[in-house]
Amino acid sequence: MSTQNAPEIGVFLPTSTPDPERPIIGDVVAAARTADRLGLDAVWATDQLVARAPILDGAVALAAAAAVTERVRLGWGVLILALRPPVVVAKQVAALQQVSGNRLLLGVGTGNTAHGDGSWRAVGVPAGERAARTDAALALLPDLIEGRPVTAYGEPIALAPAAPMPPLVVAGEVRAARRRAVRFGAEWLSLRPELGALERGIAELRELAAELGREVPAVALVAPLSQDGPDATTEQAAAFAAAGVRRLLLSPTGADTEADYAHAAEVRRRLRAG
Repeated sequence: MSTQNAPEIGVFLPTSTPDPERPIIGDVVAAARTADRLGLDAVWATDQLVARAPILDGAVALAAAAAVTERVRLGWGVLILALRPPVVVAKQVAALQQVSGNRLLLGVGTGNTAHGDGSWRAVGVPAGERAARTDAALALLPDLIEGRPVTAYGEPIALAPAAPMPPLVVAGEVRAARRRAVRFGAEWLSLRPELGALERGIAELRELAAELGREVPAVALVAPLSQDGPDATTEQAAAFAAAGVRRLLLSPTGADTEADYAHAAEVRRRLRAG
């Protein structure tokens, strides 16, 4: 595989866990330093307010990671945008861009039902409005982050200091999410690492781009690190890359962050050598 076609490889900071029975909250600072040292392309922090398992605030985790790294990109993946006022998100994003030297990747989604409706009840937002609220926020964010006056709040407001709008990575597996990615995003993020489902999603993405007269977003994918080691993960990653994936977010195998990051870095090396 040529270096040009090899996907960028990201990993998740130890801020949360996919398994409520085995919470994984680790040393975010040490993890970020390790990822930077190993040459990985991005570290990602997940998002939720009221969750089924412990989870750190993504903005705080990414600020800590920014402070101790120089090169690695910082992904918010994915921010549940409708849980917060757009102006608050814009202020946080601009600040993260400032303190990181514009290294942020902004992943957004509408959330799912895995954690129940506690977050929505806690902030007084009807869960049924999350898609419409997400679209409305995405329409405002570039102007808010880049410091242009926005009239959506009655009188024009402009945030300062301004910052460049980070690449927007829109997550979701339904047609509406892919349409949102085409309308607003630089990338579409899939959470289903099955090759057939991925290929069908990419085909629909292209169809929607043609329908809306827009460019096809790049494709990102959350996929597991194989328990069988770098050989198996590299084979799987190469298949995803051949299907069109240009960014891989490799999810952890357990609490040993350093071992997982070394695994991911070896996959990255092989894909670029291959």
